[in-house]
Amino acid sequence: MKKEHCFLLIMLGFVSHFNFIQAQNTEGYGNGTNAGSVPTPALIDAREASNPNPYELAKPLARDGAYDKLALTQREALPLPNIREADVFWQKRIWRVIDTRQKLNQPFTFPVQPFVYVLLDIIQKHPEAKIFTDDRFTTPLSFAELQSRLGGTDTITTYDLDTGEPIQKVVRNDFNWLSVYKFRISEDWIFEKQVSKMLPRILAIAPIREVTDANGNYRGEQAMFWAYFPAFRPYLAKYETFNPLNDSQRLTWLDLLEMRMFASNIVKESNVLDQRISDYAMGRDALLESDRIKTNLMEFEHNLWSY
Repeated sequence: MKKEHCFLLIMLGFVSHFNFIQAQNTEGYGNGTNAGSVPTPALIDAREASNPNPYELAKPLARDGAYDKLALTQREALPLPNIREADVFWQKRIWRVIDTRQKLNQPFTFPVQPFVYVLLDIIQKHPEAKIFTDDRFTTPLSFAELQSRLGGTDTITTYDLDTGEPIQKVVRNDFNWLSVYKFRISEDWIFEKQVSKMLPRILAIAPIREVTDANGNYRGEQAMFWAYFPAFRPYLAKYETFNPLNDSQRLTWLDLLEMRMFASNIVKESNVLDQRISDYAMGRDALLESDRIKTNLMEFEHNLWSY
């Protein structure tokens, strides 16, 4: 009998513990979604529909928190140290790709404030934040042209249910930020002999989205625009990014980018043929070539010193 009682007690304890775990996993937080889950496209569409401007970050109508957060509005972008041409001993142009599907890069796709919407919000509110169609900044892009690239409007034909007559209707093709899961960065790595240090300087950032045809077939990737980073620096200091450890001490997007708190792969370095790595290497060889370029950057500075 004692053995049977012990067995029953163990089983009851296991069942109650399992139910407690299930309750934690399914507990809602007022919005009908599970804690820690990624919003479904339907929920994201509903959130965007509540905002009359889909490219502008919605602001809370009441104080969102127990206290007023004033530090963020007072943050300023610290000016970078000036680099004289005479002090540039060595320089290399590098192009990188940030894949937001990597764990370290998940703040770029934070559903409440994805990074691509931060860029679009800055472009719309601050005309001096210039964007271009290429990474050499030769062709500027206006916000109206960008809107047409993001989706624009189409004219479709519908039919009246009573008379059967055709009716022309203008519809807007909404931009889906979930199609952007990569960001391309153009930057210069400079060895400044005055401070004897390698200095990275980000020049531009481009959101990369998937391109599909009318049938939904994948056609490739496209840079939506190239944001000139020096013009965006003052405004990126006003937008905070997600901090998984402490909500009261969140970094700004400027902090995250200039502190290099992201994972990336090198896809191109300046070369005489202006080729990307994918033009002459594929698969494992492309990854090895990317690592070789990264290693050369580190070893160049290291080899200048004698020990």
